Amino acid sequence: MAHKVKADKKQNGNGATLGFEEKLWQAADKLRNNMDAAEYKHVVLGLIFLKYISDAFEEHHAKLNKDKKSGADPEDRDEYIAANIFWVPKKARWSYLQANAKQPSIGKLIDDAMFAIESDNKVLKGVLPKTYARQELDKQRLGELIDLIGTIGMGDKENRSKDILGRVYEYFLSEFASAEGKKGGQFYTPRCVVQTLVEMLAPYKGRVYDPCCGSGGMFVQSEKFIEKHGGKVGDISIYGQESNPTTWRLAKMNLAIRGIDANLGQENADSFHHDLHPDLKADYILANPPFNSSDWGGERLREDKRWKFGIPPSGNANFAWVQHFIHHLNPTGITGFVLANGSMSSNQSGEGEIRKNIIEADLVDCMVALPGQLFYSTQIPVCLWFIARDKKNNRFRDRREHVLFIDARKLGTMIDRVHRELTDEDIHKIADTYHAWRGDLKQKYQDIPGFCKSATLDDIRSHGHILTPGRYVGAEEVENDGEPFDEKMKRLTAQLEEQFAESSKLEEQIRNNLKGLGYGR
Repeated sequence: MAHKVKADKKQNGNGATLGFEEKLWQAADKLRNNMDAAEYKHVVLGLIFLKYISDAFEEHHAKLNKDKKSGADPEDRDEYIAANIFWVPKKARWSYLQANAKQPSIGKLIDDAMFAIESDNKVLKGVLPKTYARQELDKQRLGELIDLIGTIGMGDKENRSKDILGRVYEYFLSEFASAEGKKGGQFYTPRCVVQTLVEMLAPYKGRVYDPCCGSGGMFVQSEKFIEKHGGKVGDISIYGQESNPTTWRLAKMNLAIRGIDANLGQENADSFHHDLHPDLKADYILANPPFNSSDWGGERLREDKRWKFGIPPSGNANFAWVQHFIHHLNPTGITGFVLANGSMSSNQSGEGEIRKNIIEADLVDCMVALPGQLFYSTQIPVCLWFIARDKKNNRFRDRREHVLFIDARKLGTMIDRVHRELTDEDIHKIADTYHAWRGDLKQKYQDIPGFCKSATLDDIRSHGHILTPGRYVGAEEVENDGEPFDEKMKRLTAQLEEQFAESSKLEEQIRNNLKGLGYGR
């Protein structure tokens, strides 16, 4: 029997509608049985993708059927290609698969559907999962999962199912990242971190690049930002790269389900050793590279042209990534990326010298220290770097030889025992501070002790080219309550004496109770 999941309208801190996604996840997770989350992820997300392209196809199919006068054939593949919609063969359509969901052969039927879709849509070649027929996948549970996913978007007005499926796909990505723990961080960056980067960079127009794009979250949020602020999605061109083959497939599906046209290359590839976009000069680069990667093959790239500021150590890729980003920026480009906190202060293996050279080239625009526990994959504290090729841009206030430091470590709200999330209010506080400093907003920027500080290059030199915000923002101002110091000390001392007396009474009472039990002295 199909599970019925109603679309509740409960909002979380990031404005995402939760409720039905959460219930859907719980129902899908029950069907996982003993399957590992990393493996089950491809089973579920593959089906959600199949449902998405089938719904989009059926919507256009119904439109062609209704418009008899045009003479268009609803079964003509070219009608769909012209409308930028994936062509779905009859035996790959959701209605056919759901009608056969209880058949023992359902696994093979899904695999055949995936092969057929790839065959008729070259852009999906090698992208879709085709392992549903394998013996260890319980076919009864697979049928129930098909019924469950079949409920997504049912009963919604104006065929909003495609939009809802995109939201479900994103929510499931985050839940799988949580379920997989450390491994989940390889394909998913927490949405609040991505939103912070996007709100600060504001990528309205131009080329957007992510050379370690995971499942494509940076691109999805960039598109959402443009739509939210009334811009045109077609005004940005998206370029990406991902080294992990399964994650590359997730990204291709994630972007296709959102209708986002992106160049992720014809295959997965390592950005250091096989740069798929060697001549790209981007307007915006957003990235969350692997933290402190020690096996990046740096010893084979000692003479690489990207290392303008120093040869990165072979035992840590942090400053290889930083220089890769700078190399791919155009003369007015800007990049925002996530790195481990050690990147702000490390002097090991020449890292301090590379950081110094980047600072002295006046490229560092802003540094943000983030709170802990934001990531599923690591408890390592992280920060955001912002590097601008041209700090004297006509749109902005001249900030040459200045760097904005933001200490956001006290922001965020715990959403469970181990994970923290930045709320919309937190994200706007960080982004508005940055835009006020750059001159994008009417509001005037001012330093706030304990939170933000505009420091000069001389200030940074005096700190040995260390970029940790806590060194610059100072201590938070304590509000003066108006009570004279001498009176306050007398009051607090008297209060402490009362507490000492109460403590003595409690100690005596406990000892008497223990004596009564025969354990006291």
